[in-house]
Amino acid sequence: MSAAALAAVPVLLPADPAAAAEELPGFPAGVGLYRSAYRNWVGEITADGLWACAPTDADQVVEVVNWAWRHGWRVRARGSSHGWSPLTITEGTASDAPVLLVDTASHLTGLSMDSASAVRAGTGVTLEALLTYLEGHGLGVTAAPAPGDLTLGGALAIDAHGTAVPAAGEQRLPGQTYGSLSNRILSLTAVVWDEGSGAYALREFDRTEADSAALLTHLGRAFVTEVVLRVGANSNLRCVSRVDIPAAELFAAPGGDGRTFASFLEESGRVEAIWFAYTEFPWLKVWSVAPTRPLTSRRVTSPYNYPFSDNVPALVADLAGRMVSDAAWYLAPVLGNAQLDVATVGLTATLSADIWGPSKNTLLYIRPTTLRVTANGYAVLTSRDQVQQVVSEFTDFYRERLAAYTARGRFPVNGTVEIRVTGLDDPDEAGVAGAPLLSALRPDAARPERDTAVWLDILTLPGTPYAEAFLREIEQFLFEGYDGTRVEWSKGWAYTDDAAWEDEEVLGTTIPGSFGEAVWGQASGVLDRLDPHRVFGNAFLDRLFR
Repeated sequence: MSAAALAAVPVLLPADPAAAAEELPGFPAGVGLYRSAYRNWVGEITADGLWACAPTDADQVVEVVNWAWRHGWRVRARGSSHGWSPLTITEGTASDAPVLLVDTASHLTGLSMDSASAVRAGTGVTLEALLTYLEGHGLGVTAAPAPGDLTLGGALAIDAHGTAVPAAGEQRLPGQTYGSLSNRILSLTAVVWDEGSGAYALREFDRTEADSAALLTHLGRAFVTEVVLRVGANSNLRCVSRVDIPAAELFAAPGGDGRTFASFLEESGRVEAIWFAYTEFPWLKVWSVAPTRPLTSRRVTSPYNYPFSDNVPALVADLAGRMVSDAAWYLAPVLGNAQLDVATVGLTATLSADIWGPSKNTLLYIRPTTLRVTANGYAVLTSRDQVQQVVSEFTDFYRERLAAYTARGRFPVNGTVEIRVTGLDDPDEAGVAGAPLLSALRPDAARPERDTAVWLDILTLPGTPYAEAFLREIEQFLFEGYDGTRVEWSKGWAYTDDAAWEDEEVLGTTIPGSFGEAVWGQASGVLDRLDPHRVFGNAFLDRLFR
């Protein structure tokens, strides 16, 4: 398996006009059609030869949606397809299925300042383009997901986030939030059913409108074309990487005075641990606000400053290839240690262990050329003073179960554990009432002490034997041990012993219960009312929103 083989892109085939006219009669004449393959981030969900189009503006999106409704088709917005879960396309979608991919990234990419502290953005714009634009105006965000290729619409649909809480003594800057990107939305424009005209139409929703709360994180059950986001003054961030703290110390039970995860969180507020499987020294990344460049830091003027991670080294690619093609899964410990060695050497060789610059340049660090692995994902809502407890208990359980599997000759994990921490989607930070209904970071009014989320992800190569059974045990541990656990929408969850997104109890009871039946019911009701014909949906979303 080469690095190139790990990063495929969709194949686009021009449409035969006669075939298009026969299969899609009456399709809007001004919107070009083509055939397209669909492939999610890791290639676990694929579809060949689906009909697709790229509307030039929001009005054309409306034309396409109304055509789909009248002809019994479903519309799936597509950005960069950088996700894992079946929110866009379900596995097994046939090429002749009445499913239309609508690409947002080709034309829905406008950017303009709506005010001194708000940006108007098309949902097809990438996070890198958005942050670059903001940087040019002296603006930025507190935190952001690491991949710059994500489209804004996709990120907002699943409450994408970074890692940030206030450091000791830190005051939140005006316009900034420690929650998800969805909490920044001030208004949005979506295609919704209009009862008066008996058709779908564009409608702008102000954040203060009750219905908007269901659209701020909509999981693909809506089509948003444009948003206005609150932003604030940009910050220069220093990011220090280190690989010298053993996991036993970093993830120790609370109460000691060692170099713990929580101690770095208290000092800087922005921490991520990347723990390679079967290794003892995690890659710890610590960001801190630094208005001027520290003497030991290297100034960076662009993002993606870890080339050893973005471009899969030959050793790592070869090991991953052997594991997949030869079923040599016993090489997992070798792969984990190889990745740690590459990171350790790479940080020094590329002078990237201590970097400083405008926020975008340290927050964005994952390119599409990185090693593509599958991932589960959960947010454990807790109080700030319990973060170390959650991290310690989770890592202890992970280590114990991994050792138990290994003792039986099973190697279900060959990637990393990733741990991040954020604040919640506090509407006060947005300056507008109304929290996103379906964001994993929605505050729980009944548990106001829960002001922090610990994000936990486990990554492994697709097809790894016993991975689903192992991840099911992790999931059950989190749900049973922490009633503040919610799923990370874009990743893997609802595990059976054989597959993700298949546990009916998790889908039908646990997930709705994690938000509260009233909140879940409100969101589902609004999304159904705004799209009564379920044009924006698929078979999986039909199961989730029964």
